[in-house]
Amino acid sequence: MSNDKFITPRKLNGFWELMPKEQILFSQMLDTIEGVFKTNCFLPLDTPVLEYSEVLLAKSGGDTDKEVYRLIKGDTDMCLRYDLTVPLSRFVAMHQNELNFPFKRYQIGKVYRGERPQKGRFREFYQCDADIIGNESLPMVADAECVYLYEKCFEALNLKTNVHISNRKILAGYIEELDKTNVSNDIFIVLDKLNKISLETAISMLNELGLTEPESENLIKLTKMCGNFEEIKQNLCNFSKNDLFLQGLSELEEVANAIKLMGVKNAIFDLSIIRGHNYYTGTVFEAFLKNEETSIAIGGGGRYDNLCGYFSEKKMPGVGMSIGITRLFDLLLKSDYFSQKQTNEVECAIITFDETFDFGLTLLAQLRNNDIKAECLYASKSFKNKMKEANRRQIKYVLIIGEDEVNSKIYTLKDMETSEQFKLTLQEVAEKIKSDRMCN
Repeated sequence: MSNDKFITPRKLNGFWELMPKEQILFSQMLDTIEGVFKTNCFLPLDTPVLEYSEVLLAKSGGDTDKEVYRLIKGDTDMCLRYDLTVPLSRFVAMHQNELNFPFKRYQIGKVYRGERPQKGRFREFYQCDADIIGNESLPMVADAECVYLYEKCFEALNLKTNVHISNRKILAGYIEELDKTNVSNDIFIVLDKLNKISLETAISMLNELGLTEPESENLIKLTKMCGNFEEIKQNLCNFSKNDLFLQGLSELEEVANAIKLMGVKNAIFDLSIIRGHNYYTGTVFEAFLKNEETSIAIGGGGRYDNLCGYFSEKKMPGVGMSIGITRLFDLLLKSDYFSQKQTNEVECAIITFDETFDFGLTLLAQLRNNDIKAECLYASKSFKNKMKEANRRQIKYVLIIGEDEVNSKIYTLKDMETSEQFKLTLQEVAEKIKSDRMCN
């Protein structure tokens, strides 16, 4: 084929792709988080990437509808999932008679949003979700368990984080008191953008929705409240007598008490947390990665009492947490978080000569059967070049197989980091590599 017929290899903007070395690190992070989910008694689930549009868009709202990838094949109208929560609600509604409640599930998978790619934001990315679904009712301790789960996940990853917690009923109740319920979703959208727009712009946008300037200022003042729960409670006690407002405050207090009992240390109560999806009905939270300069959002979630109502007459309230693991990994990759020692899956390279190659394959199988990640360097290269290859690939150990080793069954194991050499039986080789693995 002539060169002018070749297609230039390229990938879509905003879609993620890692080199194998980075993929190993990413997979290790996923395994760590999955281990925390399992330890805390969440069950695995994997829903389809594609859903019927009427299902996925049942209650999205806000800016989400604009970001959905929609496909039509024949008479079938479909969307790529933009999160893992709506597919979960569809699943629970379909299988409600087969599940034990409260149903605790986790899912790790890709989601898709057609937003503008920028630093830390992608069009295709992984989410790590854990949700709890109740039957008719769900105690507020479930919300606290999601906050607790964040802390445990980030402890396992050795990361410093804070979880900021609020309750949408507090703001919704105050909006109801202002008699502006008819534009509450639009108000939430404005308030959710306060960290991205100026105060003057926010007040102007709220005024356009029918709020007076004092009402807008009070609403923004309410949104700015942040601290420990006792501080928040003291500030809110005389702010409003609206029933929905007071219910939100009461629920927030239940969560505060429960996370204290569970030993959560890094929780902050912050009424600026709103969440963009309008299916959230109560508790909402976001997780932030802390560093010396700023805090970066790396996950969020909350309570959704009505979502399953679009698929079933039975009331099945839920609460869930999500970690934006792609964004988190991208941030950590650009820091010094990862050790290069973690990036090599090969523990031992077997280096043979022409006359010992067949024997080397036999040893390869025996080492792998003994749970050693071994590789036989079988390219037609000289011994020197094979050693260089092992060094370039950062393989810690090489097992050298010459005629003497074949005859004596005593093999030369070289530590490529220290240049030490050992004469060992194959069983001793396996034991040394395993011992080294445990130390690291």
